[in-house]
Amino acid sequence: MNVVVYCGANPGRDSRFTAIAWELGAWIADNGHRLVYGGSDCGLMGTLAQAALDHGGEVIGVEPRFFIESGIGQPALTELHVVDTMSERKMMMYGLGEAFVALPGGTGTLEEIAEVLSLAKLGKHAHPCIFYNFEGYYEPLRTLFQTMVRQGFLTEKELKLARFAPDLASVSAIIEAAAP
Repeated sequence: MNVVVYCGANPGRDSRFTAIAWELGAWIADNGHRLVYGGSDCGLMGTLAQAALDHGGEVIGVEPRFFIESGIGQPALTELHVVDTMSERKMMMYGLGEAFVALPGGTGTLEEIAEVLSLAKLGKHAHPCIFYNFEGYYEPLRTLFQTMVRQGFLTEKELKLARFAPDLASVSAIIEAAAP
């Protein structure tokens, strides 16, 4: 499966974020999946990709030209798709994906997984949308989603499309259950 992972271009303040990015990248490779990610060698993105590469995995990067020109591209990818805009990047990653995972990250990570979740809500795909909820990182978002349900902006059925997984075992179980 092509596992799309959204995550921070920074490592974050907790070194355990780097550790879970490494574990996820290694798991993707060790289990015969392909990593699709934003193409950078920075932060959690770089750690994730390097782990998959070091474990003999295939890594597909999708990166805007302006990032490559600034020198933050990962040099040793299996495939690199160069696009002109962030919107093109999101759509290409979405088109390649068969499972979507959000590691800890910032507004870009949140925007990317939110769009994929919205597309699932609209019936455009049935792939898992997983929030890697390490140490409760995404609990405030889960609370917001529950508020959306209570206020009538989201249904319980739609809420279930957002899968919150506290650890790699939970993430892997969701992905494996979705594998063809």
